[in-house]
Amino acid sequence: MPRSPAKTTTPSARPHEVRIIGGQWKRTKLPVADKPGLRPTPDRVRETLFNWLGQDLTGWRCLDMFAGTGALGLETASRGAREVQLFETDAALVAQLVQLKTRLGAAQVQVTRGDGVALTGRLAAASIDLVLLDPPFDSKSYEPAIAAALRVLTPQGRLYLEAPEHWSAERLAGHGLAELRHLKAGAVHAHLLGRA
Repeated sequence: MPRSPAKTTTPSARPHEVRIIGGQWKRTKLPVADKPGLRPTPDRVRETLFNWLGQDLTGWRCLDMFAGTGALGLETASRGAREVQLFETDAALVAQLVQLKTRLGAAQVQVTRGDGVALTGRLAAASIDLVLLDPPFDSKSYEPAIAAALRVLTPQGRLYLEAPEHWSAERLAGHGLAELRHLKAGAVHAHLLGRA
């Protein structure tokens, strides 16, 4: 009698939830929808990013241009950011973000549905202290998103870039940026950038 194939117990590569790791909402669980291209920033990478930035973001104005689960943007709000813009195209993810905003009582968070690059174009120049840029890895949005981010970034502002490869100093310099910090974690390259 032929044996039936063994059931695989390989865990899914995608987590079903992530947690806010610091600030007033520390340990709050954020659901992760099973959607193509949705890749929440790993806890270790977020922890490193906020070690680089400093744990207290009181008074900062932040923009998460491709919000997805909201993990990055909500983390800034949890750590005291005074204004946090979350831009997302997917209607179901936007609804989830609005529910999280309500549940947390996050008055400083604004969720807007639409293309992150186009929406960033509507913001005032030099009005954002931190831009979080984490598009789907197969996205063609990196170059236009960086250009949009630079227009709204304050002179001393920071740009966080998550990408599938390490951006070279030459490539960054072509955008008027310099690498302040870099981390590789699995397939993720995390860059903290400032103006050159």
